[in-house]
Amino acid sequence: MGSEQTWHPTEPFRPRWGIGNGHFQTIASHLLPRSVALPPADERLITVAPGIQVRCACHWQPASGLSQGKDRRDALTVIAVHGLEGSSDSQYLRGIAQKALALGMNAVRMNQRNCGGTESLAPTLYHSGLSGDVGAVVEALIATENLTRVALVGYSMGGNLVLKLAGEWGNSHKELRAVAAVCPALDLAASADALHDPANRLYEIHFVHRLKQRLALKAKLFPEQFSISAANGASSVRAFDNQVTAPFSGFRDANDYYSRAAAANVVDRIAVPTVIVHAADDPFIRILPATRAKLLANQHILYHQTAHGGHCAFLAAPNGYDGYWAERQILDFLQQADRG
Repeated sequence: MGSEQTWHPTEPFRPRWGIGNGHFQTIASHLLPRSVALPPADERLITVAPGIQVRCACHWQPASGLSQGKDRRDALTVIAVHGLEGSSDSQYLRGIAQKALALGMNAVRMNQRNCGGTESLAPTLYHSGLSGDVGAVVEALIATENLTRVALVGYSMGGNLVLKLAGEWGNSHKELRAVAAVCPALDLAASADALHDPANRLYEIHFVHRLKQRLALKAKLFPEQFSISAANGASSVRAFDNQVTAPFSGFRDANDYYSRAAAANVVDRIAVPTVIVHAADDPFIRILPATRAKLLANQHILYHQTAHGGHCAFLAAPNGYDGYWAERQILDFLQQADRG
């Protein structure tokens, strides 16, 4: 742990009874019914590059929830980014938004390019290197809402994006107060290859199916740019990235893409309070020893690894709250970082 970070979880993570295994945690987090009530969102289309927009669901603190003489720009604004084939409606983004609002924060659920039904808004694919899209959203909201304090939260692929942006920005944006990442895909090649392990094939089949569905829709919307035949024979995430993501996104091949898009390249340059929560039994996210060493050497980063938790799950027993442990803990970290 870096010398500047002294935060500790308010409680250790203990898996919910009967779902301690990493696979059980991961699957249960998707299958267990969860109702997350949110107020109506202020939907924004934000231009992140010429001819390319993303959709954000913004939840602002009502005047009744703020101290006298304050307005929403005085509240910490949490901008949350989903993982591969997720969207602003992913339950973990809805959960973090609900908890942030209850703590007096603003919450913004960001869709990556093409996600959340926005395929027509970008004649490109999305990929793990597009940290500039997150940066464009942050800068646009700072400009239009006069925000003074912003925090970033990312899950899995989104975790790679927010950490990559934080490393690229360093301390150049005074409004960025803190960053949190849950099971971030910092080492893209290692994690893509782990998905191909026999024990993880169900996850990989799911991802590849969803990626091919999205490519088919893009081919219908932009037939000049995309062809569904590009994915022929791709039965792994690495193969899809090699045949589709890389060539359509300006990379030479999957190896080039994974090498250049990984946040592991820049985490040593992160200069704002950052917490990374990862589970040792995450089925397919791999954080390599060299990357772990960078994280531990950076005084601005707290790397917190639990024995259990699966991939972005961390389902604890409901004990005075809904049991979604990571959501609660990272918001506690962001609150403390904002005060400090």
